[in-house]
Amino acid sequence: MSTPHAAAPTDDRAGRPDGPHVMTTASPKVAIILGIVTLLLAAVVAFGSQTGDTTFRLSTRRDLAQLPDVTVPANATAWVAIVLMALATAEAVRRYLARTKVPLWLPAAYGVVAMIGFLAWAAAGATLPVIGLLAGALALAVPLVFGALGGVLGERVGVVNIAIDGQLLAGAFAAALVGSLVGSAWAGLIGAMLAGALVGLVLGVFAISYFVDQVIVGVVLNVLIIGLTSFMFSQVLAPNAATLNSPPRLGPVSVPLLGEIPVIGPILFRQSVVVYLLYVAVAVVTWSLYRTRWGLRVRAVGEHPQAADTVGINVLRTRYRTLLIAGATAGAGGAFYTLVSVSQFNREMTGGAGYIALAAVIFGKWDPIRATLAALLFGFASNLQGVLSVIGSPVPSEFMLMLPYVVTVFAVAGLVGRSRPPAAVGTPYRKG
Repeated sequence: MSTPHAAAPTDDRAGRPDGPHVMTTASPKVAIILGIVTLLLAAVVAFGSQTGDTTFRLSTRRDLAQLPDVTVPANATAWVAIVLMALATAEAVRRYLARTKVPLWLPAAYGVVAMIGFLAWAAAGATLPVIGLLAGALALAVPLVFGALGGVLGERVGVVNIAIDGQLLAGAFAAALVGSLVGSAWAGLIGAMLAGALVGLVLGVFAISYFVDQVIVGVVLNVLIIGLTSFMFSQVLAPNAATLNSPPRLGPVSVPLLGEIPVIGPILFRQSVVVYLLYVAVAVVTWSLYRTRWGLRVRAVGEHPQAADTVGINVLRTRYRTLLIAGATAGAGGAFYTLVSVSQFNREMTGGAGYIALAAVIFGKWDPIRATLAALLFGFASNLQGVLSVIGSPVPSEFMLMLPYVVTVFAVAGLVGRSRPPAAVGTPYRKG
């Protein structure tokens, strides 16, 4: 039975106040966060004054056109950035006092200026490979984006998907095992998706059919998969590493012509096949969720399952199917660890990436595009620590290790603004 539009939730891109083209609500949180970051950067630059210049390298040798390096004075550039950040903070305060909304471009521009100022200070006397920094950030964000897409799908249909980390880890394990046994990286990728879907199925059985608290089930599944994969690694994979833990690798593939475009080419089009699949996955999930009957039903079930049931939508079946798709999507992200990153499975190799992906879902307001951008932000923060360590930055490594999690806390606590999850998320549906 077709679903009337009256029973469907308002499209996020058209009618909700948190649509992607609408400004954030008036809130002091944005101004407070901007002020704190400005003061922190000012204190760092004031008490850790650097000498010398910073060079930003914008090209690689394979580019069709070589862009010149940009060299700037480290301290002066940092102070100019701080002044601009202070002006942006003042504008955010002014808009809050006037009870007007802060436009989304303001914190976005603030973030770019802050990062340029920080990098100019941190890389003083060295050359910063901008292409490597951004390309590496994209690579590190791949599991996060796949996990975030799985989280968006699960929560859009009304199920809290805390088990993203377990789906990533199960996908990584299955990709290594299946890829090694079959001798095909593509078989490993399929195995990873099936493993993630299996975790999604178990989550569905307990959360949908047996009405168990969804958060508890997700946490238990994460712990269970950590224990199970660690046991299998020590008892099965490690003793037989040559045959069971040596999957073929999906190396980088350069797209003809596109891969030689300065700046954009090396970042976007000299990546692994898994990254190209990620581009497709983001587009397909976004289009399906907002432009198809299936997506309409998914959002209806996540917002008002009783109304959806009334017009003939099978709520339980819709939730099960969507959870399987969400699990398979997250499982594909787990394959990145063992088929692209290190070509073997290790204990707890996801490092809690599933929880950062869940934060990206919240930061992105349950929208695939926004969640993807949030995951890219967290990937950038993760890669930054490695790049600064390589160029010998004086920034303490401990600070850089905690940077992704600090970004996560700040993003969820302040910069996301007012966020409304799907109305029925976390609520089991009992048909009357």
